[in-house]
Amino acid sequence: MEINRRSFLKKSSFTFLSLLAMKDAFADEMSISFLSHNTNEVGYGPLIRNPKKIIDLPRGFTYKIISRTGGKMTDGFYVPAYPDGMGAFPGTDGLTIILRNHEVWPGLPSSFGAFGKRNRLLKRLREDLIYDKGRSDNRCLGATTTLVFDTRSQQLKSQFLSLAGTLANCSGGVTPWNSWLAAEETFEEVGEIFKKDHGYIFEVPVSVEPRVAQPLPLKALGHFVHEGVAVEPDKSIVYQTEDQKDSLFYRFIPNKAKHLYEGGKLQCLAIADMSQFDTRNWGKQRVSPGEILTVRWIDLEDVDPDQDNLRYQGYKKGAAIFARGEGLCLNNGELYFTCTIGGQTATGQIWRYILSPFEGTEREAESPGKLELFLELNGKKTLENPDQITMAPWGDLLVCEDGEGEQYLLGITPQRKIYRFARNALDESEFSGTSFSPDGSTMFLNNLKSGLTLAITGPWKNRSEVG
Repeated sequence: MEINRRSFLKKSSFTFLSLLAMKDAFADEMSISFLSHNTNEVGYGPLIRNPKKIIDLPRGFTYKIISRTGGKMTDGFYVPAYPDGMGAFPGTDGLTIILRNHEVWPGLPSSFGAFGKRNRLLKRLREDLIYDKGRSDNRCLGATTTLVFDTRSQQLKSQFLSLAGTLANCSGGVTPWNSWLAAEETFEEVGEIFKKDHGYIFEVPVSVEPRVAQPLPLKALGHFVHEGVAVEPDKSIVYQTEDQKDSLFYRFIPNKAKHLYEGGKLQCLAIADMSQFDTRNWGKQRVSPGEILTVRWIDLEDVDPDQDNLRYQGYKKGAAIFARGEGLCLNNGELYFTCTIGGQTATGQIWRYILSPFEGTEREAESPGKLELFLELNGKKTLENPDQITMAPWGDLLVCEDGEGEQYLLGITPQRKIYRFARNALDESEFSGTSFSPDGSTMFLNNLKSGLTLAITGPWKNRSEVG
């Protein structure tokens, strides 16, 4: 995501309100018609133009709008604007529980939040469940909502507010112990606008019953402009990206597994024997696609600084720098993360970090982790400015674009072949929050600007291997 969306969001307010007024103009469910499938191409074949102009998908795939900004939720609050990062968790009897971020900045109309016009419903929520109200009219309307969805009937059972009083909840990540780590993509200090600092991660428990989490910032995980989060399951090591043009890549080793509130050690990635290595490849190719680098990790000390300078602390110690780290996912001991403006043409990179077999232990130096430039996108014809990312059940990466013009959700095979899976047919907003139900039947996806959350089903097993 852009580091500062305030001007973008303000300019888009009219569009947002217009879309709310038009919400009955299109159906909640739309099936995609069939056309011939080109089996000589990797992927699922050509995208079929959607007559409702919501989303174009390959033949055989169906979408359903399961939630939209401004809709009334089960708890009586409203669905906040700008649905962003999401994580899906297993429930009982075919239920999937989805935790969804909302990237709402201060200064926007109160109707963009969960409490309606003039925040008239805010009094219904206990004071201790609101992290920061802000001062005067500068309400902190960032949030997380929970959706309970039945994959068998493809019906939304309930949705409710689950985190309140935060800012710009962009991305985040799931934990192996069934909670969602909601990240704030901002750095703000106490002052005339805010009563509390912002730029933290908050843990939100999974629940099928309406419940708002106690908003306790995980300050030991760092005070910076957060983006993606991924958690290693054995030792609960938390990996984090940072949305800055000179960002670092972080990991947090907790003192006690599954208990992040009890503190731990925050570190940043560096390249072995190459201090302050610049991975961005701007102007000069320092690392080539497929090249593998050995890494080391640097301890950070002042992890909750008063100024947004944590990355400078790490860089002075020798950390590698990246070009706007964003999406992050973990699969079978490998982390994939995007750098939205990396590469010689600043159109994006995808990196792969291969964990050490002794990750986070005293023996790590015996077999250090490895960093590979998995893909560099020097051109706009295949994929432009990769953002949020997830690993599909069939082993491909699914990547949301965040560039100019048309926006796609693309697949990338382990062989680095790229195919288009979906196109935003409604507007030029990015897709976000792509995630799969635990049973693999349903993909969930947001249109961030228009405030739609979609459930997509289809012949997932039919991806062509040719190409």
